[in-house]
Amino acid sequence: MKSPKLSRRSAIQSVLGMAGTGLLLPESSYAANPAPFRDYSKVKITKLETFLVKPRWIFLKIHTDVGVYGLGEPLLEGRALTIQTAIKEVEPYLIGKDPRAVVHHWQAIYRHAFYRGGPILTSALSGIDHALWDIKGKLLNVPVYELLGGPTRDRVRVYGRASNAEQIKQQKALGFTVIKTGVAHKNPANIVENPQFIKYAIDNFASLREAGGPDMDIAIDFHGNISPQTAKVLIKQLEPYQPMFVEEPCQAQNVDTMVDIAKGTHLPIATGERIFTKWGFREILEKGAASIVQPDLCHAGGITEGRIIAGMAEAYYVPIAPHNPMGPISLAVGLNLAASVPNFLVQEQVSLGEGYLKNPFKLQPDGTVLIPKGPGLGVELDEALMKDKIGHDWKNPESYNALDGSVVDW
Repeated sequence: MKSPKLSRRSAIQSVLGMAGTGLLLPESSYAANPAPFRDYSKVKITKLETFLVKPRWIFLKIHTDVGVYGLGEPLLEGRALTIQTAIKEVEPYLIGKDPRAVVHHWQAIYRHAFYRGGPILTSALSGIDHALWDIKGKLLNVPVYELLGGPTRDRVRVYGRASNAEQIKQQKALGFTVIKTGVAHKNPANIVENPQFIKYAIDNFASLREAGGPDMDIAIDFHGNISPQTAKVLIKQLEPYQPMFVEEPCQAQNVDTMVDIAKGTHLPIATGERIFTKWGFREILEKGAASIVQPDLCHAGGITEGRIIAGMAEAYYVPIAPHNPMGPISLAVGLNLAASVPNFLVQEQVSLGEGYLKNPFKLQPDGTVLIPKGPGLGVELDEALMKDKIGHDWKNPESYNALDGSVVDW
């Protein structure tokens, strides 16, 4: 009598069951039904294609000679044309090469630039890295997180945004269990602020805490535009309301200043969106400048570097909360990384992909998004829906002091 055929999942569960582990792998850790066998022993990159996409994003397609392409998001806010040019400069290196040597290509692109690092090179490299991992996963018909060791979780906690009590109630009704807000102000902060400025900001956060309740996690982003002198006062006043974390309490370029702020409070300090590669995060972790790190996977070096940064952070008992005010490809990248590391905290998002993806992500009632099931990054663009979103001329805001017109951070 013939034995019934086992699915891949059933076979693995059977083996694990016999081993007595009792482990149940999450359903979402497997790609869709296996594709028919095709010979991919030889694959070559043929073209790199970038699109400016509203509101301020760049999408990248890396094409191959077997009809499989990879998606990436090589964003640098306010410098879209610069990034397009940087990718065009890298293109000759990649044309004709096998896309599956992802780490080798990362090393070559990064190290063959005499001037290493910085936001331009690492942002271009990040998007290329996304797309190469996407291609590799598609060729093998598995999600990227399977290539990184398999899933550590089957869903990823994400957060929304609110700036007042009414908005936080709306976000809570949608299912969000984590919210991020900013420092409420009428005018940009001065280097040393008065009690009126402090009270306005603290009263606003207190109203969010009251509206969200004790079970809502509320993070506050100083956005690096608060001086260390004022940041210390604000953080002290925020302590009774227990924010989930204080993000970028000041510019992160002077790590010792961040250390000083972190040592002065029991609140978690988070930073990382403007820090690039493992080398940038090394000092942050070694000196204890932050107890939560926020690598931006569109800037810091992509999935390849993000996985290394997460591993470094784990050794310091520091979780990652990837920065992502970007598009749905970037979110898919973050979800794949979050699914593959043990020290994940929460994922930022501003778009679940409606109007961009054929199958947008969905917020679950528990405030999470399920990890993608499809091969590669697990997303497919809906180019018909995107027709009216191609092209943008987004520029960084220009902020000035209300009293004397001097430049202030936005």
